[in-house]
Amino acid sequence: MPGTLVVGLGNPLMGDDGIGLAALTALQDTWSFDPAPTFLDGGTWGMNLLPDIEDADRALLLDAVACGRPPGTLVALVREELPRFFAVKLSPHQVDLREVLAVAELRGTLPADTMVMGLQPARVALTTELSEPVRLAVPALVDLAARQLEAWHHLARRREPATCTS
Repeated sequence: MPGTLVVGLGNPLMGDDGIGLAALTALQDTWSFDPAPTFLDGGTWGMNLLPDIEDADRALLLDAVACGRPPGTLVALVREELPRFFAVKLSPHQVDLREVLAVAELRGTLPADTMVMGLQPARVALTTELSEPVRLAVPALVDLAARQLEAWHHLARRREPATCTS
């Protein structure tokens, strides 16, 4: 799958851990791109994401990024800053993105253009709802992701909202 890969990460059953998936859905719903990047719901796939990331020329990863900032703070990390900050593991047995990126780096297959964009979570707990500061910040994350895709030569066009007629 050469080209640009956009991966939404997280568990939508754990509150703000679902930030990446919410942002991925909103990005696809509100923007169109030419050429279109590959969009992937990475959920909690862990090491299963390795082949997709290694095959990409560029990777944009959308996720909850726990770095001690106020909830809902927008965070963008370039390749050189990875994998210092990511959302907390939900289980000590869970393989997280830090490990996936470390393996790709060791194998020499981590795309040179790799970025993580996300929001500081407020609440990672059993719920399907995003916290209010995170929910309100998702549009800013989506717009930042669209601008990054444009910088990677994907013409971005905002989709017109659907209108209902009777």
